[in-house]
Amino acid sequence: MSMTATKIEVETAKPAAATVAPVVALTPKRPPRTEAYARMARETAVRVIPPLVVIALLTLVWELVCRRAGSALPPPSRVFTDTKELILDPFFDHGGIDKGLFWHLSASLQRVAFGYSLSAIAGIGLGVLVGQSVWAMRGLDPLFQVLRTIPPLAWLPLSLAAFRDGQPSAIFVIFITSIWPIIINTAVGIRNIPQDYRNVAAVVQLNPLEFFAKIMIPAAAPYIFTGLRIGIGLSWLAIVAAEMLIGGVGIGFFIWDAWNSSHISEIVLALFYVGIVGFVLDRLIAGLGKIVTRGTAQN
Repeated sequence: MSMTATKIEVETAKPAAATVAPVVALTPKRPPRTEAYARMARETAVRVIPPLVVIALLTLVWELVCRRAGSALPPPSRVFTDTKELILDPFFDHGGIDKGLFWHLSASLQRVAFGYSLSAIAGIGLGVLVGQSVWAMRGLDPLFQVLRTIPPLAWLPLSLAAFRDGQPSAIFVIFITSIWPIIINTAVGIRNIPQDYRNVAAVVQLNPLEFFAKIMIPAAAPYIFTGLRIGIGLSWLAIVAAEMLIGGVGIGFFIWDAWNSSHISEIVLALFYVGIVGFVLDRLIAGLGKIVTRGTAQN
């Protein structure tokens, strides 16, 4: 009797088997949307506020300096008053050259797009040739170095004599001005392709077309887009200068016509638009380069 009781007590004293708790997968806690929006707002403020402050200070200085009696340049307040109609209605078209700023900018951008596209195609092709061939570099590079030092407007009389029309002459000036940085940067990018890439291409026996598409262009893309960014800036500079001489519809001619009419406020407004459009063009090429090169191109 006592042995049985003791056995029962021992058995009841044994601990119960531990139960295994189910494993719960914890999902990472996402930051609240308010925090994400606040971070985006801070990043935007860091980028936007400093240039806005600088612009406001420069505008204030401009206003104070040009409000004095005898000033040859109008202050910002007068520029806005004189050009209010052009700002509020940039799409008017009264025929001939009496058009709003939208049409002048559109005509200039069309010339730039055509001439710049030609220079990009020809520049990348010649840059690849010069960068890949030692003989081509020795023969063409000195010629390129001489021609690229010629000012853009120096080509205009020659192009007018050759084409006998202002439209193709302006496009040629854009082409001949913007092609040199594209050629030079593309050639530098091709020459800087790592030898390991070339060795791999030789091992897998890539043909010239495959080497061009899979090795050459991706490796040289950051250099190419650097040249394209410089080229688009030179194109915009060249078209404004060329249109002052060839006449017709265009932002360059608008500036020259405003000068002949002594409308200084219209010149200031046109220069503001020229700067904004040039900045947008540069950002577009930079953004395209960042996408194509996956962030390796300079931004």
